[in-house]
Amino acid sequence: MTLKKLALRAVFAGTAVLGLASAQAALPIQQWTLANGAKIYLVSTNALPIVDVQIDFDAGSRRDPAPQAGLASVTSAMVEKGVRAGKNGEPALDQNALGEAWADLGASFDVSAGTDRMSYSLRTLSDPALLGKAVTLASRELGEPSFPDDVWLRERERINASIKESNTKPATIAGRAFAQAVYGVHPYGQEVTEETLARIDTVAMRQRYQQLIVPCRAKLSIVGAVTRTEAESVAVTLLSRLPAADSCAPLPTIAPVAALAAQKDERIPFDSAQAHVFIGQPGYPRKDPDHFALTLGNYVLGGGGFVSRLTNEVREKRGLTYSIYSGFAPGLDAGAFRIGFQTRPDQAEEAVKMSREVLAKFVAEGPTESELKAAKDNLIGGFPLLLDSNRKLIGNVANIAWHDLPLDYLDTWTTRMNAVTAADVKAAFARKLQPARMVTVVVGGK
Repeated sequence: MTLKKLALRAVFAGTAVLGLASAQAALPIQQWTLANGAKIYLVSTNALPIVDVQIDFDAGSRRDPAPQAGLASVTSAMVEKGVRAGKNGEPALDQNALGEAWADLGASFDVSAGTDRMSYSLRTLSDPALLGKAVTLASRELGEPSFPDDVWLRERERINASIKESNTKPATIAGRAFAQAVYGVHPYGQEVTEETLARIDTVAMRQRYQQLIVPCRAKLSIVGAVTRTEAESVAVTLLSRLPAADSCAPLPTIAPVAALAAQKDERIPFDSAQAHVFIGQPGYPRKDPDHFALTLGNYVLGGGGFVSRLTNEVREKRGLTYSIYSGFAPGLDAGAFRIGFQTRPDQAEEAVKMSREVLAKFVAEGPTESELKAAKDNLIGGFPLLLDSNRKLIGNVANIAWHDLPLDYLDTWTTRMNAVTAADVKAAFARKLQPARMVTVVVGGK
């Protein structure tokens, strides 16, 4: 039987037991540090014959030089375009050969970059005939990307075309204006343009690897059918081809997102059937102790869909929009709080006024006891669904690793949610949001 057929048979067998028990949260997270400085977070479970690995580095877009905004994103995309000849005599592989190699193993390896981190994700079966080969191939893609110049030139043209098309859409214009108004000169507000892409070449990508993608800066989250000894072997192999760092001193500190000093209003004319509206300001870092209170409060305000206050007041009572939401985006720094909706251009000002009134009242008064109970019932009742697969569990473990949350975070999540009071929510919102100092962006109308 070929490796590919073996992989497919095991995958199909595994899908029959994809419903992991809600008790998954009680699985202990083991944590230790390798000799090279990499930190390992392991949940060992035999629920499925699968191993998921996520490797995170502090190499997201916040580390991009402003003139080269987009460097993190394109670097992550180019990692998957091929590998150079390996140090052990393995042949070079272009993008097509690399894809075929992963298909033959019935495994996958993906790379992505967000605002804060660059992430590498491996999914493979735990069968020894496949695991070792998948980990070796992943180590090549992680540590020996070829960054082919001809492919980058083609990719850059494709991205430029995408940017041009996106710039014709009101949602893009609104999002860009909102980010610039909320973040100012902070890297969270940097914009990828044709000009910044033109300054990026494969030399810059390789330099980024040398500086940021090094073993001592790695956080590896591993979930699946492996022991601690096996997990350590996987981690060591995955990082074995990365360049060694000259030193592992802390990376340069990035100044925090500045609070808004005053209200900002921006109206951008655009010939569109719908006006796109964003209202918001800097929010909070993920490690903030108010996280649980803010999560529950936001569900009441605008994160709970049809049961939220914003939907009730702006949509149901007044018919000013089809949908409206609010949300926080906490990261290593204060990601934005945002209210977003679309409405007819002629009623945009009325919708903005009502949304701001709902927000101001909520910040001043907080939720009612019945609203808070409904929010707890929904979020706590849905918590097991956040842990019912390997893929979801690896995301939660990686989140704990990345933000240095307590290892018992999943075990105590329900207790901490239940402990939040209406007064806690009111106080947390009062600390974080200032309705009189919000950014409001409206794109659409005359």
